[in-house]
Amino acid sequence: MSAFRTLRPLARAAAPLRVSAATRTFTTTRPAFVKVGDTLPDLEVLQEGSPGTKVNLNKEATKYNNMILIGVPAAFSPSCSAQHVPGFIKHPKTKDFDAVAVVSVNDVFVMKAWGEQLDPSGDASAMEPGASKFRWFADPSGRFTKALDLLWDGSAIFGNERSKRYTIIVEGGKVKSINVEPDNTGTSVSLAEHVLGPATSA
Repeated sequence: MSAFRTLRPLARAAAPLRVSAATRTFTTTRPAFVKVGDTLPDLEVLQEGSPGTKVNLNKEATKYNNMILIGVPAAFSPSCSAQHVPGFIKHPKTKDFDAVAVVSVNDVFVMKAWGEQLDPSGDASAMEPGASKFRWFADPSGRFTKALDLLWDGSAIFGNERSKRYTIIVEGGKVKSINVEPDNTGTSVSLAEHVLGPATSA
């Protein structure tokens, strides 16, 4: 009986150490929300035009002086097709940027078709910047979006995890500004007139 009593305090003393170690492990692996001054995720997971064309947007961003990165919850959805992306296509200040990258957690065939519909004058399957500033990237696994910490559970609406709606300005390969919709899908702070200013002032 006395041996049993001497073991119990040792077990209680060891317990806090196990909890502390677990806590430290959790905090170091938690994704960090993208912030001003960051570079884009260094991942070759985005697809452009076809499943075999993998793109690393971190490296692509270094080809441009500046770039607009648009994240949308779903290609062909009403708000994405009528407001968010068209707002940048039509805004006169978009011409001041070298490229506009549109990213969605969709398959590459959907993104290609959507790009051809919204920007028919451009080459939606171009691997390099062409006549159009707009490039359309599929993030089918969600890995790029998750690395930005902008993935959310959209299963109730879309059936799976999706990208939050956002607009990021990139200059010199680094994030200059970030505008993420607080409710994930709304159309307010990520719109062209909020990010670039009123179209009439251009």
